[in-house]
Amino acid sequence: MRAARRRCAPWHPHCPVVPGGRARGALLRVAWLFILWMPAVWATRAPPPPPDLAQRAGFDQRLGARVPLDARFLDADGKPTDLRALAHGKPLLLALGYYRCPNLCDVVLNGMAHSLDGLDLQPGRDFEVVFVSIDPSETPADARHTQAMLARSHPQADVPRWHFLSGDPAAIGALARAVGFRYFYDERLHQYAHAAGLVAITPGGKVAQYFFGVSWPPTSLRLALVDASHGGLGSMIDRLVLLCCGYDPTTGRYSLAIGRTMQVLGVAFVLALAGWLAWLKARARA
Repeated sequence: MRAARRRCAPWHPHCPVVPGGRARGALLRVAWLFILWMPAVWATRAPPPPPDLAQRAGFDQRLGARVPLDARFLDADGKPTDLRALAHGKPLLLALGYYRCPNLCDVVLNGMAHSLDGLDLQPGRDFEVVFVSIDPSETPADARHTQAMLARSHPQADVPRWHFLSGDPAAIGALARAVGFRYFYDERLHQYAHAAGLVAITPGGKVAQYFFGVSWPPTSLRLALVDASHGGLGSMIDRLVLLCCGYDPTTGRYSLAIGRTMQVLGVAFVLALAGWLAWLKARARA
């Protein structure tokens, strides 16, 4: 036993010679783990964003711009298609991103599903939802995987009726330029830098409205789709709401338009007054 104790190194975690040898050994193991872990942390620290990020990635609002409805893409099954065929005369709700995005695109897709879950309009019946990858290296298999994952997370959002597309650089670039979607590939991060938002497109292929960010009120999306449908969706109440609410392109939201509201109320008052006077005249003659 003594010989064994002489051979035991003082730093050994179970050294019976040194008091508190077990505790000291545990501390040494933690220290070694920290030393080994720190270089990995330093290596994985993301570099700062480029100084011209805002100029290279973002949204340029192009309300009324023509969208290339005939640009060819591949759907999640690998079949060629285009936006005109997908629209079927209905308004489109478009988002751009990419399927292997490690950050923003998952948030955008989940935000879309959450907002559309609160609509009384249905994708595939009243309007179409289209997500287009900006990465030409992505394939229909990537689209299918993303669609399946999102459908499992949001079973009430009719995700199987959405359209997940991939395409070549020419088709992607034409669509992105038309809607003012700016993006670039950051070689340092091996990721695409891009904006977040939705674009409402009329059945005829014109940009109707923008919604920025990753979360959107279902009521605003509904009004945008009703407005973009040009009478194909909505009720008389929706028409009155659209008369009284104006779309603010700086925020991508609807707000109460005081001037319009006063005009509507003024016209209603004049019509009511004219009707009342006509009733009085008819009563006096009787």
